[in-house]
Amino acid sequence: MNFTLLVVVLLTAIAFVGIVIALSNAIAPRSYNPQKMEPYECGIPTRGKSWMQFRVGYYLFAILFLMFEVETVFLFPWAVITRELGVAGLFSVLFFLIILVLGLAYAWRKGALEWK
Repeated sequence: MNFTLLVVVLLTAIAFVGIVIALSNAIAPRSYNPQKMEPYECGIPTRGKSWMQFRVGYYLFAILFLMFEVETVFLFPWAVITRELGVAGLFSVLFFLIILVLGLAYAWRKGALEWK
């Protein structure tokens, strides 16, 4: 019974997505103006090549930012129920923080936090 329900739900979801995509392709306005396919930034036409390479440091900085944002998201619920968790909860969060501090130390040592 549960397997049949799961199959019906999945097939319904796939059909619904397919219908919505087909409908949007059918009624969406189309414009084949060559200027529309031109890349721009902030409304200003680009000069020269539009594709350029970025330094890997920008990506590392973004990953570090996300890492510490995730840390904040995980620490808030822990702080709310800290008394209910007991000593096991304290050790698990300390382990979590130690891993994050080691990651920060590694990134700092590799120079990912320095803007050049």
